[in-house]
Amino acid sequence: MMSELTPRTYRLIISCPDKVGIVARVTQFIAEYDGSLMEANNHTDMDSQWFFMRCVISAESLKCSLLEFEEYFSPVADEYSMKWYIRDSMVKQKVVLLASHASHCLADLLYRWHSGELDCDIPCVISNHENLRSMVEWHGIPFHHVIVDKNNRDASFQKVEDIIERHEADTVVLARYMQIIPPSLCKKYEGRLINIHHSFLPSFIGANPYQKAFERGVKLIGATSHYVTPDLDEGPIIDQDVVRVNHRHNKDELVRLGKDVEKSVLSRALRNHLDDRVIVSGNKTVVFD
Repeated sequence: MMSELTPRTYRLIISCPDKVGIVARVTQFIAEYDGSLMEANNHTDMDSQWFFMRCVISAESLKCSLLEFEEYFSPVADEYSMKWYIRDSMVKQKVVLLASHASHCLADLLYRWHSGELDCDIPCVISNHENLRSMVEWHGIPFHHVIVDKNNRDASFQKVEDIIERHEADTVVLARYMQIIPPSLCKKYEGRLINIHHSFLPSFIGANPYQKAFERGVKLIGATSHYVTPDLDEGPIIDQDVVRVNHRHNKDELVRLGKDVEKSVLSRALRNHLDDRVIVSGNKTVVFD
């Protein structure tokens, strides 16, 4: 949540091969330009020998502009073979939401956005059903109804992609959008396309996970938010949670309990993504809390 009292910051995100001296070199560079570190996290994956770092710098403290910082930091990044970017906290990401018939995840995100909990812009919502229109338009957000024709999915998703592009989306969220996203769209928004799956992956991939969980007699049900890849429900996981159930719960009760988990997992995943706390590493993620 951002307010007039929230200080402007720059978030510096780094991943690179692990090497002695990275933390010292980065923090020394920031200090050279009078940068005040408000937050710093780092992690080394010992198996891959890959290093990850997130720094939050007070923008007011720096004696150089953001463009100058990028220019001056580039030689340091080259020296350590870094993948990196720096983001201004005052520039809000544009998040396009996709949903189908179920409203709970979409309603929760819209509430959190409306209350200022999610610091982003929502330029539009796209749905393959009409029933969510009034709720979306009540929030003053444009609603696009795009029917997915099972006999011509390519044309339907071209319309979806055109809308997303027209609104210049930085991130796309599938808030219980019950359609398989084509590989081309997955690739285009790689690392920026977030889904909520209503099971604790890798259990019960695909459709009807609550029915499968009920038939299996599980004692825990959960939800998983992950980045979307062409492989169904197998993308890098951002967040997960569970709730305990027992033999007294029928399938409808599993759905009811699961909806609460879905909402909290998706909102946490999106908030961490917007705060640049998530770094993808292969098919896993590093999430700095």
